Amino acid sequence: MTAQALHDQLQALADRAEITDLADRYLLSLDAREFDEPWARSMFTDDIRAETPLGGHEGIDGMVKGAGEALERFERTQHVGSNHVIRLDGDRATVELNAIMTHVHLDSTQALRGQEPGGLFVVGGRIDGEAVRTADGWRFRRMAVRVTWTTGEPPILPPGLTAASP
Repeated sequence: MTAQALHDQLQALADRAEITDLADRYLLSLDAREFDEPWARSMFTDDIRAETPLGGHEGIDGMVKGAGEALERFERTQHVGSNHVIRLDGDRATVELNAIMTHVHLDSTQALRGQEPGGLFVVGGRIDGEAVRTADGWRFRRMAVRVTWTTGEPPILPPGLTAASP
């Protein structure tokens, strides 16, 4: 193996590790619920476009607002990702992973439904995206959360807002 081939192989491994870390940090950050501009800039490009079951979000401000609005409907959450598939193409990569997203309903939601606290809404699905290499490392430029299945009751949404179905 030539020195250049070895260098290229090591760079590809490093890139895959950094992109996997980016995806994992994103999922963990959803559970920490600290959505602000530094959070968004550590994960996304300025022109980020995201699709979620509750709608689309664009730009850093859109990601901050969208994440906060989506997760304020729950007492707490746990997002787990696996099976990261990363296809590198220079300074761009496609990213796919499976995710299980567990949401604990707010006590107020459960009370409105006449149910005990602690009710769950669990979503299984995929996250598909595009990451790009920036001066600050890899960042998501596009991301889509695709619902495959759900169990439990979805959150109570404001009038006019509907969640996408699997």
